[in-house]
Amino acid sequence: MTKNLTGKEISTKLSGLGDFNEFDDVSVWLPKKHIFKACEFLKNDDESKFIFLRAISAVDYVEYFEIVYHLVSLEFNNSCILKTKCYGREDAFLPSVTSLWNGADLQEREIWDLMGVRFEGHPNMKRILLWEGFEGHPLRKDFTEST
Repeated sequence: MTKNLTGKEISTKLSGLGDFNEFDDVSVWLPKKHIFKACEFLKNDDESKFIFLRAISAVDYVEYFEIVYHLVSLEFNNSCILKTKCYGREDAFLPSVTSLWNGADLQEREIWDLMGVRFEGHPNMKRILLWEGFEGHPLRKDFTEST
């Protein structure tokens, strides 16, 4: 079982990228402009080596989408959780992390398909579960079948 780093521990590791004061017992919130650099740092840092992306998920809070990254360091037997808020219902976007972890490919496409959050720089940003031409994103809280 991996040891989950606290938000404070993650924030301390990322202190060179900025001052991230928003954290709790298990996660840290980053501005979306820092999410790629933070992921890149945690993957490549010799004292972190979070080389495995366990999951990316999204939550619709209506005012914003929260995107959650679950990372694992197999070498140090640690895990950490990064979160970011993505505002804008019609133009929600984040940078893709597929260049860091190939496993992000299908997960980012699923979030695009079901929630409508686009990942800039993704090599194949198209629907994965629903057909092309489907109107809307069905896991959004404001989705209706007539959309």
